Amino acid sequence: MTQANSVRGEASLRVGGETLVLRPTFAALVAAEEELGPLFALVERATEGRLGLGEIVGLFWHCLRDAPEGVTRDRLGEAVAEAGLAAAMPVLRVLLRQILSGR
Repeated sequence: MTQANSVRGEASLRVGGETLVLRPTFAALVAAEEELGPLFALVERATEGRLGLGEIVGLFWHCLRDAPEGVTRDRLGEAVAEAGLAAAMPVLRVLLRQILSGR
């Protein structure tokens, strides 16, 4: 089983029986920013409760490290929706904290 390394700013998320590791690397954050807009605006929307499901999944997708075969962005989105936003919030908090503080 793959484990998230909190020292590296990683978070884990369960999708279809698999544990996915998300890591906000520079390249991942640049890709997310290209799609979702400025990261500080993304953080601001999140703190105001205005971050959409598509934005959350987009950030998760770009930060995904070594996706297992069969895990697509659509499947990731379905898993987040199935689990509910409350289950995604701890992962989102880790990623947003990394965006703000860096490592």
